[in-house]
Amino acid sequence: MKTIRIILFAILLFPYPNCFASVIDFYGEKLVVGKSIETFEDKNNSMTLSEVKSQQFEKSHVDSPNFGLSNSAFWVKLEMKNHTPDDIILLELAYPMIDLCQLYSGETGELLQKNSENEPFGARKINNPNFIFELKIPPGATKTFFLKIQGTEQLIIPFVLHTPKGFYDASLYKEILTGIQIGILLVMILYNLFVYFSVRERSYLYYVLYIFFIGLTQLTLSGYTFKYLWSNTPAFNNLAYVMFPSLAGLFTILFIKNFLHTRTKSPVLHHLLTVVTCGYMLALVFRVMGYDLISYRLVDYSALSGTICTLVLAISLSLQNYRPAKFFLFAWLMFLTGLIFYIIRNLNILPYNDFTNYSMQVGTVFEVILLSFALADKINILKKEREFSQEQALRVSLENQKIVKEQNIVLEKRVDERTLELRQANADLNDTLNKLKDAQTQLIESEKMASLGQLTAGIAHEINNPINFVSSNIRPLRRDIDDVITILDSYDEIPNIDSLEGVKQKMVQIEKLKDEFDLDYIKTELGLLLTGMEDGARRTVEIVKGLKIFSRVDESDLNFVNINEGIESTLVILNYQMGTNMTLIKDLGSIPNVECYGGKMNQVFMNILTNSIYAVQKGDLTDRKPMISVRTFLKDNEHVTISIKDNGMGMSAAVKAKIYDPFFTTKDVGEGTGLGLSIVFKIIEVHHGTIEVISEVNQGTEFVITLPITKKLALPQSQ
Repeated sequence: MKTIRIILFAILLFPYPNCFASVIDFYGEKLVVGKSIETFEDKNNSMTLSEVKSQQFEKSHVDSPNFGLSNSAFWVKLEMKNHTPDDIILLELAYPMIDLCQLYSGETGELLQKNSENEPFGARKINNPNFIFELKIPPGATKTFFLKIQGTEQLIIPFVLHTPKGFYDASLYKEILTGIQIGILLVMILYNLFVYFSVRERSYLYYVLYIFFIGLTQLTLSGYTFKYLWSNTPAFNNLAYVMFPSLAGLFTILFIKNFLHTRTKSPVLHHLLTVVTCGYMLALVFRVMGYDLISYRLVDYSALSGTICTLVLAISLSLQNYRPAKFFLFAWLMFLTGLIFYIIRNLNILPYNDFTNYSMQVGTVFEVILLSFALADKINILKKEREFSQEQALRVSLENQKIVKEQNIVLEKRVDERTLELRQANADLNDTLNKLKDAQTQLIESEKMASLGQLTAGIAHEINNPINFVSSNIRPLRRDIDDVITILDSYDEIPNIDSLEGVKQKMVQIEKLKDEFDLDYIKTELGLLLTGMEDGARRTVEIVKGLKIFSRVDESDLNFVNINEGIESTLVILNYQMGTNMTLIKDLGSIPNVECYGGKMNQVFMNILTNSIYAVQKGDLTDRKPMISVRTFLKDNEHVTISIKDNGMGMSAAVKAKIYDPFFTTKDVGEGTGLGLSIVFKIIEVHHGTIEVISEVNQGTEFVITLPITKKLALPQSQ
C-alpha cells in the first residue's frame, strides 16, 4: 500500500503546467488548458453565438471537463495570448468521440473551422484521429475563441495546445506507441490462433476473438480505425463505438466461462455472466435501432457488472486453489489497473498526461501476454492430467488382465457345461420346430382345402341354376316342336292329292289343326323357351370363364394381369354367398394391367371378400341394409388402388392390430383357421405393395390395397 501511495503521489506531481488565469499564456510547450476555459450548456441546442456571448459562462476547475451522456450543445470560451514567434497555435481536442465541433472567432463571430465525425475522415483539415484546430494569433497578441461541441457518446473535452512542430512530434510518438500495441496484439492473435489449430482447444479460439475485438475497441476509441480502416463510412464508425465493445465483452465472457469452467466451478456466477451477455446483445440491438444513449448505458452497466462478476469469480476460484484462476486473476488485475487509471483520469481525479492516456493500452498488453501464459499453463496441466489418467488406466488394465486370466479357466469350464446344455436344448428346439412346421403345413393345407370346398360349392351352386333352367325348358320345347312337326307333315301330304277339291279339304284340315295346337302361341312359346335356354347357356359360359380366370395356372411367373377381371371372376364365384339381401356396389375404374401373380391376387380378393360377407351377415345390421363396395382406381402414374369396403360390425383397435397374425380369428370355432389375412399380407408383401385397414366398431371395415404397376417401380420400395 505504501508503494501505491508513492506512485499516485508521483502521478499527481507529473510536470504538466496548469493555467488558472482567465487568459491562457502560451509559451510553446505542450499545455493542458482545461482549468483555463469557461463553459456554457445550451440544453435545447438552439442558441447562436451572439446569444451565447450574453450568457453567464462557468469556469472549469478540471483538466478534462466531463459532461457525460447528453443531447445538449456545450460552448467553450478560450482567451489566449501568444508568446511564441509562430502565428499559428494548434488546439487539440484529444477525444475522438465528438460528433461536431465548430470554432468561432470571438471578435468577429466568424466560423473559422468545422470538424464533424459524421463526415469522411478525408474532409478534416489536419489528418489526425483527434479534432485539431488552427488558431491564428500573431506573436504577442491576445484573441478569444468560442467552440460549440456536441456528442452522443460520453462527452469529455481535454484541450491541449501545441506548436505545429510539437504537435507533429507528439503525434508521431503516439502512433509509434499505438503501432507497438497493434504489433503485440497481432503477434498474440497469430500465435494463439496457431495453437488453436494445433490443439483444438476452444479457449484459444475465444481468446483470439477476445484479443481481436478488444484491440478493435481500443483503436476505435482512439480514432485510428476511422483513420485507416473505414475513413469514408462515418456511419459505421459511429456504430463501431458500441459494436466492438459489445463483441469484445461477449467473447470475453465466453473465454472466461470456458477457461475457468464456470458451469461446474461456480454455477451461480456462470448464470450471472450469461445475463451480462444479454446486456451486451441488447446494447447492439438498441444501437442499430438508433437509441444511442440507451446503448451506451447498457454497455457501461454490462461492463461494470461483468467486471465485478469476473473479479469475484477469479478471487473465489483462486481461494479454492484452482491454478488457472490464479493466472487469470493476476492478468485481469493488470488490465483493471490500467482501465481504472484511464477512467479516473476521465473523472479528473488524475491529471491528463502520457501515463494516464496509455494506461488502458499498457494494461491490455500485459493482460494479453499473461493470459497467453495462463493458457499454455492450462495445456500443460491438462497434459499432465492426461498422462496421469493414462498411467491409472494402464495400471487398471494390467489388474483387469490378471483377473481375466484367472476367470478364463473357470469360464471355460462353465462354457463347456453350458455348451452341452445348449446342444441338447437346440436338438429339442429343432424337433419342436419341425413339429410346428408340420402343423403349420397341415393348417395351410386345411385352409386351402376349405377354400377349395368353398370354391367348389360356389361353382356347383352357380352352375346348377342355369342348368336347371335349361333342363326345365326341354320338355315344353320338345312338345311344341312335335306339334309344329305334325303341322308340317300335313303340308307334306298336299303334293300327293290329285284333285283341287281334295287340296281344299286338306287345307281346311290343316287350318283346324293349327287352331287346335294354337300355332301362334307355339311360336311365342318357342321364342321364350329358346331365349331362356340361351340365357342359361350364356350364364354357364360366364361362370366357366370366371372360374378359368380365377384359377390361373401361371402363378410361378409374373404377367400383366387385368385386376378388374380378377375381381369380377371372384365376385361371380362368391355370388351365391351374397344372396339377395346384400347390395353390391362395383366401381371398377379404368386402370392399366398390373404386373403380378394373377392367381395369388385372386386369392387375396377371395379372402377379403369372404371376410366382408361374413362381417355383414353375422353383424346385427337392423339399422342399415348389408352392403359391400368394390372400387379400383389409378392412384398415380405408378400405382393402382383396390378398395373393398363393407358396412358390417367393424373391428376394435385391439383386433385390428392382430388381424395379420397367423391363426388369429374372430370367427366361431370351426368357421376359420385364422390364416386368410396372414396369407393376404404375405402376398401383398411379395408384390411390394401396401395394405391398409380402416375400421370402426359397428361402422364397417375398408381394406385399401396399393400395388405398383410394374415390378421395376416396386424395386425401390423393397430395398
